[in-house]
Amino acid sequence: MSTDAARRYLADVVTNAVARRARPTEPRHDGAPAHVRAAVTATVEDVLDDLVGLADRLHARPETAFAEHASVAAACDVLARHGVTATVGAHGLATAFRAEVGTGGPTVALLAEYDALPGLGHACGHNLICAAAVGAFLAAAARTSDVGGTVVLLGTPGEEGGGGKELLARAGAFDGVDAVLMVHPSGVDLSRHVWAGARSAAVRYRGVAAHAAATPFLGRNALDAVVLAYQGLAQLRQHVLPDDRVHLVITDGGETPGVVPADTRARVGIRSGSVDGLRELSGRVEAVLRAAADATGTEVEVTWDERPAYLPMRNNVPLADRFALHLEAQGRVLLEPGALPSGLAASTDLGNVSVRVPAIQPLVATSPPHVTVHTAEFARWTTGERAAAAVRDSAAALALTAVDVLADPDLLADVRAAFAAQGGPSRADELLDGGAPA
Repeated sequence: MSTDAARRYLADVVTNAVARRARPTEPRHDGAPAHVRAAVTATVEDVLDDLVGLADRLHARPETAFAEHASVAAACDVLARHGVTATVGAHGLATAFRAEVGTGGPTVALLAEYDALPGLGHACGHNLICAAAVGAFLAAAARTSDVGGTVVLLGTPGEEGGGGKELLARAGAFDGVDAVLMVHPSGVDLSRHVWAGARSAAVRYRGVAAHAAATPFLGRNALDAVVLAYQGLAQLRQHVLPDDRVHLVITDGGETPGVVPADTRARVGIRSGSVDGLRELSGRVEAVLRAAADATGTEVEVTWDERPAYLPMRNNVPLADRFALHLEAQGRVLLEPGALPSGLAASTDLGNVSVRVPAIQPLVATSPPHVTVHTAEFARWTTGERAAAAVRDSAAALALTAVDVLADPDLLADVRAAFAAQGGPSRADELLDGGAPA
């Protein structure tokens, strides 16, 4: 398919999805009292200039995974301006931070992301995620004296491939938390979408060096092995599930054409919509990698999950519905859940949190529908008027959902029941059974 044809296909898919508007959400719970909701919305408006300034500050100085020192300082500056002290270096990660306000009772955590993509800056909109989470925290925390409970703001570094939330979870960051809320910028407004699981493997082939012209017969070509592995995975792609994904990049292919390469390296990434799918795909990919070594007389080392694997996201429907109700109140019209094809799924380390604690990550539009994340074009839409509107609407809907959970025992009971029906609390390493098949 040509690039133009591919773009037309994507545009058609998104156009069809946008046509599938969700019916207005019917409130199933009372939530927080009306005066509390009004105060929350007013607080978001009061701090909006600071939030937009924070988003723009992060956009102008993007920092990659686990190097987000200036970004953390910027977020904590806004908190301090409003009387909140955050702990930097929380849970053993230098660029994590935590702030907490409340008096015990139910606990809701709002998550901020702020790492950027190498070479693309905030092409995933994490600057907006951070600003919205800070605003939601300030608005909800100010009302804990009215509704009880505790609100936590957790700054989570290294989402772009680093698995920061899994590392935080292992350190106990989500212990005692009843619900986790965050948003993700997008080209559409959608309360629930598929987030696929993802794993990676570091691959190294070792051969035997030889003079490429005089004595190539004495060598064993590690470049041949990694190229054969790439070709094998390309052929595997047509025989996997429609929503599964397999990627490989060669990171070291040798140094000079005059020597048979004896040491090459690659990285493999896989995605699937279920834990079972990840397990099965891991085994099939590893078989291809080892077959390439057998065919070329080389040796291979396959190391899975040097960085934490990402689990498929469990969307908590009662939380998502409550968020949808509040986002609609900001004047947005959401898509019907499932309107976007599941094949248009990215991955997130929030999946690892969602198997431990009820969680949501709705999509909030900051760009036109045809603009996709992880592109330079999307990065341009994470600042400006539409970005500011996304921060305002996201912060309000998140904060209102948070105070609803704290104020309404029936809503919290439904949240917990839905989580139990999805399997209850599990750990990432338990679900993946410790690694890929040997």
